[in-house]
Amino acid sequence: MTRIVVMGALSAAVATAPFQCGRGIDPGLRQEETAGDALWALGQSFADAGEPRAARQTYRFLVERYPSSRHVPAAREELDRRE
Repeated sequence: MTRIVVMGALSAAVATAPFQCGRGIDPGLRQEETAGDALWALGQSFADAGEPRAARQTYRFLVERYPSSRHVPAAREELDRRE
């Protein structure tokens, strides 16, 4: 009898698992940063610390290696302004 109850509970849990993960991930709830986010923050840190050469190199790397990053337009603006 216990075996039947356990098997029934296990079957119910497995059957409902796809419904628990059915919706997409909200990007606003994302907790980890992307490489583009990290590079943008690093470039900003270099600029704030008075290291313009390091900031330019970081922005160039961001633009070249992660062209689809949301920070690329701002990185290009910084490069245009600093060169």
